[in-house]
Amino acid sequence: MSLQCPSCHSPKVASFHHAMKVGAAIGTVGGAARGVSAALAGGQAGAALGTFAGPVGITLGSVSGAILGGLVGGAGGCTLGAQLGDKLDRHVLAHNLCLLCGHRFNLPA
Repeated sequence: MSLQCPSCHSPKVASFHHAMKVGAAIGTVGGAARGVSAALAGGQAGAALGTFAGPVGITLGSVSGAILGGLVGGAGGCTLGAQLGDKLDRHVLAHNLCLLCGHRFNLPA
């Protein structure tokens, strides 16, 4: 189904995704921070238990855990933020603009 302007029924419609972009950026930063902090907390517990591997094993385990936790958390946060922003764009903000008559509108619920 092609998107049409409800005012003039023109198929020339531009869609803006401002909330989706902002939500994805905020979700990425928040998710990465949460992932790193959780990985560092887990790394401290792992360091206490992993003293058998020596100081190099403890350091490498903590650093790699923080990096992987940040990447996984950032990806999850980005996905969630983008989904929430998309819903906000579609149903709350008038994110569609008719290029013929200038009418702004939402998608129907």
